[in-house]
Amino acid sequence: MPPASSSVRKGAFITLEGGEGAGKTTQARHIAERLRARGIEAITTREPGGSPGAEILRDVLLSGKIKDLGAKAEAIIFSAARIDHIDHTIAPALAAGTWVVCDRFADSTRVYQGTFGGIEAEFLTLLERVTLNDLRPDLTLILDLPPEVGLARAAARRGPDVASDRFESEGILFHEALRQAYLDIAAAEPQRCVVVDAAQEEDEVAQAIWDVIASRLPAAAGPASAEQAGEAGEPEA
Repeated sequence: MPPASSSVRKGAFITLEGGEGAGKTTQARHIAERLRARGIEAITTREPGGSPGAEILRDVLLSGKIKDLGAKAEAIIFSAARIDHIDHTIAPALAAGTWVVCDRFADSTRVYQGTFGGIEAEFLTLLERVTLNDLRPDLTLILDLPPEVGLARAAARRGPDVASDRFESEGILFHEALRQAYLDIAAAEPQRCVVVDAAQEEDEVAQAIWDVIASRLPAAAGPASAEQAGEAGEPEA
């Protein structure tokens, strides 16, 4: 029996990428709400996580407990979580005709473990091929903003009594390298990726994203509800 990720896809798959504090979770929610307002079934999910098995691995990954094992070990564990996520959440939803909006996906492994971890491209390409099978996003939105702005947002969201996670706690040079790596992916794959200025106000970012979705995925631009039609434009990542 083929893996779930090779099932016939009826829904569309949208991913959001970007550095810490870029607003991916918030914007994923906005996208799903606007799709539902147009009669399109949609779910939001996230990585690492998004399925019971993957959520267990999320806790391990973001705690930093496996950092000392090296970037390759992290990439493999992220991929194990991704396989569970695909098989139990993403692929079944797409096969049922539901649109999936995911906060982070395979590009995050390329950027975090590839660029900063120094893993060779050949290793990541093979790992991605095994993990994803034939599953690729229809559209990837890269939310871009200066790292210092994103980190300040992430800290404000987290609050003074909550420790930063494994990646938020890295230095500014790490986050600057991440930003450039995402921009490089967007430049290399313009048919899939669109860069969105995430330094704008939340509703401005939401409208810019919706404009991209309506242009790239015309099926999203179905009839809106009365409430949605009355909007001028349209919590955390």
